[in-house]
Amino acid sequence: MAKNDTSATDSGGTKLIAQNRRARHDYEIIDTVEAGLALLGTEVKALREGKASLGEGYARLDRGEAFLYSVHIGHCAGGNRFNHDPERTRKLLLHRGELQRLTSQIEEKGLTLVPLRLYFRRGRAKIEVGIARGKRHFDRRHDIAKRDADRAVDRALANQRREAE
Repeated sequence: MAKNDTSATDSGGTKLIAQNRRARHDYEIIDTVEAGLALLGTEVKALREGKASLGEGYARLDRGEAFLYSVHIGHCAGGNRFNHDPERTRKLLLHRGELQRLTSQIEEKGLTLVPLRLYFRRGRAKIEVGIARGKRHFDRRHDIAKRDADRAVDRALANQRREAE
């Protein structure tokens, strides 16, 4: 599930376009990497309008380069018949050292590259890609149980504070 939020801007000049919240639920994120994106002009316009979804996206390393697949960037309002394909493959812009490090980590069994956030930093489109390992069903249940327990503890502490006043 991707969430569009075009209003979020932090102090570092970063404007959030889309976020893949489902990825943190389905995968254990081991490491993250920031990469640039090779985009067409109409894609940049669509991103500025917040028309992006990372829900089904993934990244792959192929012949020493990184590519982003199945990330949907919709058509911009001012487009014409030469608009981009919304689900086209896009190249990730990484330094050679980062690519080599990613390649060595991905060769490990069971790891994949998952897009986590899409944002503008200083006017340039960036994507945060996570090196992830898929969670098993019992891991997800454990995370849900832990989150529920933390909420119960927070609720109890808040009630104690209210009673003490």
